Amino acid sequence: MATPLTADQFAGALRAEGVDVVETDGWREHNRNHKGAWGPVHGVIIHHTVTSGTASSVELCYDGYEELPGPLCHGVIDKSGTVHLVGYGRANHAGTGDGAVLAAVVDETPLPGPTADDTDGNARFYGFECINLGDGEDPWPAEQLAAIERVAAALCRAHGWGAGSVIGHKEWTNTKVDPVGFEMADLRDRVAARLGASPADRNRVHRDTACEPFPGEAFFHGAPDSPVVTAMGRRLVEEGCSAYSQGPGDRWTDADRQSYARWQRKLGFAGADADGWPGRVSWDALKVPRVS
Repeated sequence: MATPLTADQFAGALRAEGVDVVETDGWREHNRNHKGAWGPVHGVIIHHTVTSGTASSVELCYDGYEELPGPLCHGVIDKSGTVHLVGYGRANHAGTGDGAVLAAVVDETPLPGPTADDTDGNARFYGFECINLGDGEDPWPAEQLAAIERVAAALCRAHGWGAGSVIGHKEWTNTKVDPVGFEMADLRDRVAARLGASPADRNRVHRDTACEPFPGEAFFHGAPDSPVVTAMGRRLVEEGCSAYSQGPGDRWTDADRQSYARWQRKLGFAGADADGWPGRVSWDALKVPRVS
């Protein structure tokens, strides 16, 4: 079971994965939480809009319509690969689906064909609408497919999920056909490769041997004296986030924390999520060279 990311963590995770993010006004507070639970979350559902045009599609997904009020997803992925955030929290995107499918997503085992509509998916999944007519002829540009891959991988990475946590709407319920035009199995293979695992091994959490693994929050709160701190500081300087008057050095100091807060803000974090104490999402995005 996973607690949903905060809105800032959500946007930051996407940016850390290289996603071009546009934040629609008010998206952080735009949700359907008054209608039911949001979380625990278990995966990501991919949809297509059956529309064309970015502005009108984003507006539709933000506002919804009389029978189905918005937000209709958390983000809209346009043809250029830009992701427009339109809501955060419970969204009207998944509807009811098969509890056996949810169990398979949780376990990251092969998906059964959906039959029953007995489980509230709006409470359990992040949802992304991809602009496409869904007629089998409207093309899927490479930039859009790459963005879908990055979005899915970003949330899997942030939660420690494998690619088996990414499904299509048609895999959740037999009342839907989306997405049409690419295979979900192929998308999961690409997400697995991005996460660093082979398709046969995509349930394992990857640790990049070229980069320093996240040492944990307690490591930094303990005022460490370690070459890991120096390597981190050098990367912060390279990213233009230096608050150092001298150094960096092995001993964790307030200058390290101020520099790291600049990095968090560069990723799009704010408030308590940009307090200068390293977290896994921002650390993985920094790609500190391995020294331990």
